[in-house]
Amino acid sequence: MKLYDLLRGFDYELIRGNVDVDISKIENDSRKISKGDMFIAIQGFSVDGHCYIDDAIQRGAACIVVEKDMKTIESKDITIIKVKDTYRALARFSSIFYGKPSEELNVIGVTGTNGKTSTTYLIKRIFDEDGRTTSVMGTLGAVINGERIENKNTTPESLVIQKQLRKMLDKGSKYCVMEVSSHALDLKRVEYINFQVGIFTNLTKDHLDFHKTMENYYKSKLKLFNRTNKCNIINIDDEYGKKMLKEIHNKVPILTYGINEKCHVYATDINYHTMGVDFIMNTPEGTIPIKMKLLGKFNVYNALAAASCAISYGISLPVIKKGIESISRINGRFDVIHVDSRGFNVIIDYAHTPDGLDKVLTTIDGFAQGRKIVVFGAGGNRDREKRPIMGEIAAKHADICVVTSDNPRYEDPDKIIEDILVGVRKGKAKYIAITDRKEAIKYALQIAKPKDTILLAGKGHETYIIIKDKVIPFDEKKIVMDIINGAS
Repeated sequence: MKLYDLLRGFDYELIRGNVDVDISKIENDSRKISKGDMFIAIQGFSVDGHCYIDDAIQRGAACIVVEKDMKTIESKDITIIKVKDTYRALARFSSIFYGKPSEELNVIGVTGTNGKTSTTYLIKRIFDEDGRTTSVMGTLGAVINGERIENKNTTPESLVIQKQLRKMLDKGSKYCVMEVSSHALDLKRVEYINFQVGIFTNLTKDHLDFHKTMENYYKSKLKLFNRTNKCNIINIDDEYGKKMLKEIHNKVPILTYGINEKCHVYATDINYHTMGVDFIMNTPEGTIPIKMKLLGKFNVYNALAAASCAISYGISLPVIKKGIESISRINGRFDVIHVDSRGFNVIIDYAHTPDGLDKVLTTIDGFAQGRKIVVFGAGGNRDREKRPIMGEIAAKHADICVVTSDNPRYEDPDKIIEDILVGVRKGKAKYIAITDRKEAIKYALQIAKPKDTILLAGKGHETYIIIKDKVIPFDEKKIVMDIINGAS
């Protein structure tokens, strides 16, 4: 593609060279540059792409895009473009390079603190049931025509998003259900994406290391709903959902959902049990009974959000019912391992926020017959304020807390544990700190008695632990089975 085609309509300054050059592909990682590529220098949190311009040139870059003055670039054969914001440039140029794929797809964005992943997979199942070929992008990676692609972030960089949206189209997808993180909204990863529908699940304390305040966190989420062009779907049982109704300036229709408030789509006659949840789903199109295999009140909300989305696309209630009822598990979300030989259960869940942990433990409260043993930690280099809160929540629900490590990154895991214990000590639960997560799991399995329930919280679908700059394999389900079978 010609450089001038990428630049058309975008504010830029030509520092050197000319725009009549061919661009083979776009990269923001100098290590991936090859001859004829465009390198866009991004100022990240810990790495500044401007420091890797020489490397990009040596690897054959034809064009460099910067937002800083770079007077030290000596190569005369390189075209240098200066823009105000390279994040925005990356999003814009990527969209054009891959043929603006979101304009041909029905893109559905799901945002909120908790419930995004489950909601996206419920939507996909309903749409697939209706014969609508649907891809997913989110925490579990991208799923395109049955192929799973690992992504680094819940919502990856704009370059990756646009490339994968193009692949979805090429593989025959008509719909993409995408988890949209607050980071992605603030860092312009989802700029130049044509969102048809926006879905808000909930907003609770998280990511304050990045956003600083809950108001900033909320405002980042709000951005999605002022750029949709078909429908917005809002949980109005959530206080921030109520606030959104007043502050969304977009003129598209709004569907509300919930349990406690009067809304368009709502659940009544809810019966929680050990095999799932039964409820009556009430909608503008009529009512229908649902027998869901997923457990917990939080999954009722996820199902209502998914149903609302399906209704906005004209999918019938019988198809919605069939889609919801066909899902028995979502990877790393309340995954139950029945240890029949010992008579207890192990539940693996991604709950890594105070609200997420509280919801999972409240669900367990509803069916637990024996003791509740919780193995959990908190991520390093992330919001420290939530650590004692999570500890207090765990100690409120559990009989035994096993506080351990969870992606400590560059922090001392023992100090993270001590932050958590400040909250744990406020409760009546017995507790123990075991830094090595595998040993913590082994301890929980060893002390478990028949009818006990063990919750392994925080890792969920993740099959690794991050310690400093190393990503170490760590598959909790495999670890549990190995310990139970005596292989570890």
